Amino acid sequence: MVQGTVQVTHGGSSRWRRRSGEYPTLTAALAVAGDGDVLSIAPGTYRENLVLHHAVTLRGPEGGAGSVRIAPLDGVALTVRASAVVQDLYLEGQDRAAPALLVEDGCPELTDLRVSTHSAAGIEVRGAGARPLVRRCTVENPAGVGIAVLDGGGGVFEECEVVAAGQNGVSVRGGGRPRLERCRIHHATGAGIGVTGEGSGLEALGCEVYEVKGTGVQIASRATARLTDCSVHRTSADGVTLDTDAVLTLAGCDIHDIPENAVDLRSRSVLTLSRTTVRRFGRNGLSVWDPGTRVDAESCEIHDSTGDYPAVWISDGAAVSLDSCRVHDVPDALFVLDRGSRVDVVDSDLSQVRNTAVSVSDGATAQLDDCRIREAATGAWFRDHGSGGTLAGCTIDAVQTGVIVTKGADPTLERCTVTSAAEAGFYVSAGGRGTFTACRVSDSSGFGFHVMDGCRTTLTRCHTERCARGGYEFAEDGPAAQECTGDAVGTRPAARSAVGGGPAGGAQPGIRTVTGVQSPAVRAAQPPASVPRPADGAAAAPGTAPRESGEMLGQLDALVGLDSVKREVRALTDMIEVGRRRQLAGLKAASVRRHLVFTGSPGTGKTTVARLYGEILASLGVLERGHLVEVSRVDLVGEHIGSTAIRTQEAFDRARGGVLFIDEAYALAPEDSGRDFGREAIDTLVKLMEDHRDAVVVIVAGYTAEMERFLTVNPGVASRFSRTITFGDYGPEELLRIVEQQAEEHEYRLGEGTSQALLTYFTELPKGPAFGNGRTARQTFESMVERHAGRVAQLSEPNTDELTLLFPADLPTLPVLPAPC
Repeated sequence: MVQGTVQVTHGGSSRWRRRSGEYPTLTAALAVAGDGDVLSIAPGTYRENLVLHHAVTLRGPEGGAGSVRIAPLDGVALTVRASAVVQDLYLEGQDRAAPALLVEDGCPELTDLRVSTHSAAGIEVRGAGARPLVRRCTVENPAGVGIAVLDGGGGVFEECEVVAAGQNGVSVRGGGRPRLERCRIHHATGAGIGVTGEGSGLEALGCEVYEVKGTGVQIASRATARLTDCSVHRTSADGVTLDTDAVLTLAGCDIHDIPENAVDLRSRSVLTLSRTTVRRFGRNGLSVWDPGTRVDAESCEIHDSTGDYPAVWISDGAAVSLDSCRVHDVPDALFVLDRGSRVDVVDSDLSQVRNTAVSVSDGATAQLDDCRIREAATGAWFRDHGSGGTLAGCTIDAVQTGVIVTKGADPTLERCTVTSAAEAGFYVSAGGRGTFTACRVSDSSGFGFHVMDGCRTTLTRCHTERCARGGYEFAEDGPAAQECTGDAVGTRPAARSAVGGGPAGGAQPGIRTVTGVQSPAVRAAQPPASVPRPADGAAAAPGTAPRESGEMLGQLDALVGLDSVKREVRALTDMIEVGRRRQLAGLKAASVRRHLVFTGSPGTGKTTVARLYGEILASLGVLERGHLVEVSRVDLVGEHIGSTAIRTQEAFDRARGGVLFIDEAYALAPEDSGRDFGREAIDTLVKLMEDHRDAVVVIVAGYTAEMERFLTVNPGVASRFSRTITFGDYGPEELLRIVEQQAEEHEYRLGEGTSQALLTYFTELPKGPAFGNGRTARQTFESMVERHAGRVAQLSEPNTDELTLLFPADLPTLPVLPAPC
């Protein structure tokens, strides 16, 4: 069917040929056309299968885009086998087994074509002799591939667009090697760009791949590709994948808004990145697997994770190198797992990490040189036997803990500095090892170096300063330390501190020097003779007798209110004490389960009673230390498979010999658990409580109704706890008594009428969800002190009464709860 005519202008010089002519069909026109001839096609629909054997020019009306439609009922709409010129045509195909436009030979120029088809491929370039130049063409093929380059084909595609594809947007295989410049591929079902097979390759410059129901870019089976200044975003699967000896280079690219892995490599693939940004990804920014798989990244940035997974995941023997890179605003920065896996990081920044910046486990290795880690929960964590590597010249700032070494891990740290840690600068436990040379810790809120029992650690020329709990905390059979120094800041007893230890010239308990000669740390100034009781989680000084149980029970009795709680604790301790005495008399003692459930509102004294309970058990000889380790869900539950068990084990190890207090324990088993790992923490705890029932007492606490549900989540949970103790809310009189105790402790007095005003205040105080019982009483006292200060500061020379008396006017204003909807 023909709706127009075809005018042929001959370009030949032979006098035997007509200079021009009009033909009713394209087939007829092509039959007489030769090299150099121009075929001008009138608007219309041509149901013909065209084949170009000569270097002709085939064009529609100028400015009449879409007015000439080549639309056969089956087969290939247009086949090009010469260096022809084709422009301003609209091609349609209906054959699921054939492309709409096929280039088989020559170097044709295809310009301003629109291919709208339901065929095997929109444009197909096939064969080693096919090298088209394709400009400003648009392909829409919901049934198949947008652009396919096969069997050694090549060519250049400039400013082309694949607007829809039922399979890959661009598919390269069988040794094809095209070049894409400033192209856009979107709304494909499959990969946006797929390159596969040995000898296949692709080069893309300034291209964009987006809105793909699948992977953005997929390189596989020994194929190679290079993308420069390209963008991949808004896919439904991974952004970029490499598999089976694939090789890819990304230079100046931007990969973002990916719900899965931004880049995933496997099976000996190699990725090279430079000046590339990876951001807003749901799983890993870089996911690297298998021996021989490698990533080399320089001047790249990985940030803004939207999920709960590490930014860089390296496992199964893979290797990653980062040079001058930034990783920030992520749950975890670098996770290296499995023997043979390795990460090498040079001159890079890891910051704003919600959990661990560098995690090394299962025999993996990490090498960090001159790197900066800041604003993380843990700077670096070497987790288990065989895991190690080197940190050299690194700075770690504003973290919870600088470096953790556990379970036989053995890293080397040289010239590393930890500043402003909320807990320890360097923490070694559970048989961890490690060599620390010329490392420094300053302004830590915990210890500088905290090395637990049984850890064979070596410290040389290390230094601490301004560490709140002490520079060094070592076990009796502690690490080997040589030429370590530090100031005397801290509150630890002298017998446990490596800095400011025993009397000058005396042996230093808790520190062993490799030379057998007293280290400079031993000669540091002795701390004050009177020091506070060790803070939560700290051991009592070796050789120091625990306080008597009577003293501890006296402190319990001195607490305001809690009459039923006191009776329960006394009954339990009486059972334990009588059991101990029966054993001493050679009699059988009833087995008493010491794990407890505390239920009640916040601020009712649960943590305080838990601490006293631990000390009472230590005074009875039931627990070795009696210290309290307080944790919550965030301390126990990880974001990845296996990390929860590790965190839970670590918390349990810290509590060994004392009490593990889990506040809001019901949060470990949310009602809508989904992919939650909280149940893994519960299962791990249940097993540990059974395996080490004499070493640790576990107390779980929370609201009454929620704790009842918590006890049903695991068949073994309820059976591990001996009893539930309910902490009732304080009444107005008890809240008043707490304020009176606070005033007495801080050398204030309640003036005339203040006690009655406080009683009225606590009676009328709304008991909303933010009401904190004892905490509310303390906050009320603090508000009164603040208002008192504002009042007294106006007096020129206040007397003692004015400086100490609190009056009703100092009470805060009663808060008003919002009206219910």
